[in-house]
Amino acid sequence: MNGVVIVDKPAGRTSHRVVQDVRRVLGIRKAGHTGTLDPLATGVLPVCLGEATKLAPFLMEGIKEYRTTLLLGTTTDTMDREGRILSSREVYASTGDIEEVIPRFIGRIRQVPPVYSAIKLQGEPLYRRARRGEVVSSPPRWVDIFRLDVEDVRLPYLTLRVTCSKGTYIRSLCSDIGDALGCGACLTELRRLRNGSFAEGNSVSLEGMSPEEARKVLLEAMIPMAEALGIGIRAVSVEPDEVRRIRDGGQPRVDTFRGVDITFLAPGDMIKVLNVQGELVAVAKMLLSSERLLTEKGDVQAAKLLRVFLPSSIDRNQ
Repeated sequence: MNGVVIVDKPAGRTSHRVVQDVRRVLGIRKAGHTGTLDPLATGVLPVCLGEATKLAPFLMEGIKEYRTTLLLGTTTDTMDREGRILSSREVYASTGDIEEVIPRFIGRIRQVPPVYSAIKLQGEPLYRRARRGEVVSSPPRWVDIFRLDVEDVRLPYLTLRVTCSKGTYIRSLCSDIGDALGCGACLTELRRLRNGSFAEGNSVSLEGMSPEEARKVLLEAMIPMAEALGIGIRAVSVEPDEVRRIRDGGQPRVDTFRGVDITFLAPGDMIKVLNVQGELVAVAKMLLSSERLLTEKGDVQAAKLLRVFLPSSIDRNQ
């Protein structure tokens, strides 16, 4: 059983618990998600099954989109409503103040992740150290905020829609916006609307379902591995003999691309290698350009394998 299912994670559950639930319902051993959501968060959580767990590094790279609600005037040690309150003050910010501050956080910004986060220091997550009372800090990082739209202002609550890069901490963004407004803030609600090519419309909720119902829903919603990689990665279809050679560890050669539409490929481009049935065989990185593929000898290596996938019929992970 190889593929990706997009679960609408409910509030109050860890991402790890959601993966465990999916694994138990489907009766498989190997599963994993492509990016943690905090327990209080809801929304899009891609879960990779079987051989699709090898896709996780590629699926993590996509743009993320969230809807978040801030409580202005309140700060906590976790930067969300579940933490210990550090300060509480009156909110004098106006809608005009908010409209003036928001554009400062669009573009490439420097962000300090929360101390209550899964970022590791000397191999241990920061949140464990923080819970022991240790004074910890995380080095700042650069993240990209592509869009930041005000959806609703009902002071002291402010709801934003955020489109951002991988690695962005929405709790830190909320806290920083509160500081810029002079009153502080913490996150009270968070919903992930999109993770790469996966959106709310692709997700399924398993709440209130029996195991039999949940299994049926998950199987119907499962996305094949080749499709899960999205349309942004060029597909190269190969014959059965070449499939066997690649699965045995043979690198894609110039001959692999004979008779294939290879225009506009450049060194470094990612490709997905498919069999004639359209199933994913491998993910590879191009070493040669389209032009060089036309002139090099057939046995010259043309791409470097990054991941190779077993066919479902011999999947050892079920």
